[in-house]
Amino acid sequence: MTFDLQLIPHTFDMLHAGLTASSLLLLIVAVSRKSNVIEKVVEKPVEKIVEVEKPVEKIVEVEKVVEVEKVVEKVVEVESKLATADTDSALQLLSLLQQEARLIDFLKEDVSAFSDEEVGAAARVIHAGGEKVLNEYFVLSAVRSEEEESRVTLEEGFNAQEVRLTGQVTGSAPFTGTLVHKGWKASDVKLPKLAKDYDSSVIAPAEVEL
Repeated sequence: MTFDLQLIPHTFDMLHAGLTASSLLLLIVAVSRKSNVIEKVVEKPVEKIVEVEKPVEKIVEVEKVVEVEKVVEKVVEVESKLATADTDSALQLLSLLQQEARLIDFLKEDVSAFSDEEVGAAARVIHAGGEKVLNEYFVLSAVRSEEEESRVTLEEGFNAQEVRLTGQVTGSAPFTGTLVHKGWKASDVKLPKLAKDYDSSVIAPAEVEL
């Protein structure tokens, strides 16, 4: 029996080459599968974190918008009160003083042609009517309880809205001076409520006698 030794290396090389190629192919497939698994495991948590962060950012933005809107509403409410309530109340008080004391008629009159006695007589009417309005619609009290022309001392932190300093004001509190006027402050206001369609700009209607 004879062997062709030249065929053995040739067959051996082809067989091993095929096995080697198969092994490399399997290795590549295995590595690619592992890399895909790793990519999936790593990517999913990152996506969840990003998804959670976005709603949080939106919540913070919504809260900021709500806070700004509340501040704007308060400012508009304050401006509305200052623009309407105070004006209507002032016109209403002026109307009451005209009705009870004829105050506007007196102030609009040229009193230079009248004698002091005539002006004094008119002042009595105004005084009586004005006093009626104050007593009926306001509760007033003095700011300071001391007698006028007495010496008073204002300690540090005194209310600058209740006490006005006059004369030569230098340095800082405490201040000692003469009480020139007690001042007035209102503890209650009882002005009548205005009707919905009432025109407060009409202080005194024209009078027509039939």
